[in-house]
Amino acid sequence: MTAPVFVVEHFDAGDGGRYVLDGPEGRHAVSVKRLRAGEDVVLTDGAGRWTECVVVDTEGKDRLIVHMDSVAEEPAQSPRITVVQALPKGDRGELAVETMTETGVDAVVPWTASRCITQWKGERGLKALAKWRATAREAGKQSRRVRFPEVADAASTKQVAALLADADFAAVLHEEGSSDPLATAELPTAGHIVLVVGPEGGVSPEELAVFAESGAKPYRLGRSVLRTSTAGTAATALLLGRTGRWS
Repeated sequence: MTAPVFVVEHFDAGDGGRYVLDGPEGRHAVSVKRLRAGEDVVLTDGAGRWTECVVVDTEGKDRLIVHMDSVAEEPAQSPRITVVQALPKGDRGELAVETMTETGVDAVVPWTASRCITQWKGERGLKALAKWRATAREAGKQSRRVRFPEVADAASTKQVAALLADADFAAVLHEEGSSDPLATAELPTAGHIVLVVGPEGGVSPEELAVFAESGAKPYRLGRSVLRTSTAGTAATALLLGRTGRWS
């Protein structure tokens, strides 16, 4: 099993490579994980920089002392995969972010689609966005990633259309009409792939028209209709396999 991952803000070690992991991450390492001397841990900033360390000792309930060597950087993978996720009901948004992060998505854009029952407004919207970002961080650690997905601010349909227009491949998951299968779409080997996942009520005809003007075609995953909270994860897995990122 790979070493557990903890998030740090800096990699400045003292004399002899002594580094102290404290705060919430240190407490989790000492009091929850109960790590002991000789065990391996990975420290990362979540943006690609990371280092593998060996536990030297613990202090109290929230300080893990490790020996740090050199710091490495994991390059961003290509093609980059962004999922535009319409806001689901309840906690299904966090579920979508969690599973997409574990699968390997690079970025998530919350989308306030016209048929979304959930609306992010004011303080409630800020709290919901913070939950999505915290979920991406924790799922990134759990899945042993050192480059966590970015969770953008909530986007309007117009903002999503602009994102699609700049993509090297743009797709909207839509099971109705003459949608082509995503499994046979011609994909780029580099650049940026943007995939739109609609809400429970589906993407409206007006939104489909706006996205089509930006170069996004409708595609289907298969015969069954997936929920909005699982469609992005299934599509991400398909794209990772087809582009060679899972090879």
